[in-house]
Amino acid sequence: MNGQPNIAAGAELITVVVGGQQFAMDIQKVREIRGWTTSTPLPKAPDYVLGMINLRGAVLPVLNLATRLGLPASEAKASSVVIVVDLGGRTVGLLVDAVCDILAVTEGQVQPAPSIGGGAAQTLAYGMITTEEGITTLIDLAGVLPPESELAAA
Repeated sequence: MNGQPNIAAGAELITVVVGGQQFAMDIQKVREIRGWTTSTPLPKAPDYVLGMINLRGAVLPVLNLATRLGLPASEAKASSVVIVVDLGGRTVGLLVDAVCDILAVTEGQVQPAPSIGGGAAQTLAYGMITTEEGITTLIDLAGVLPPESELAAA
């Protein structure tokens, strides 16, 4: 695991829908939320890299979050949303089906992710929150972002 981020009571998470499932990520890592715009594909890119878009003059790689999480690929359509995240100076867009809500974490609400599924699953999911709507998986953006060498090779 990439090291479980410390989620304290009162922290805010943004919840999104990907492949019919609800996921949450640290809102502090979200730079902006944009509507989908057509991306320019990259030859020989990994299957989860949709391509590049122009973000106010900067080239932004866009990843299909569903594919990166091992789910069936989300179809990029007009209603899709791109979450622009900044992690350690790397800015990447994540294609999601919808943005749902902002969730304030309460004391004892975050449960550890099950250890089933091996290292890859735990690199991406570090916890779960149970709500009236169901289970929300907390994703570790450091695990979702590919190594820079993968994006550079694309």
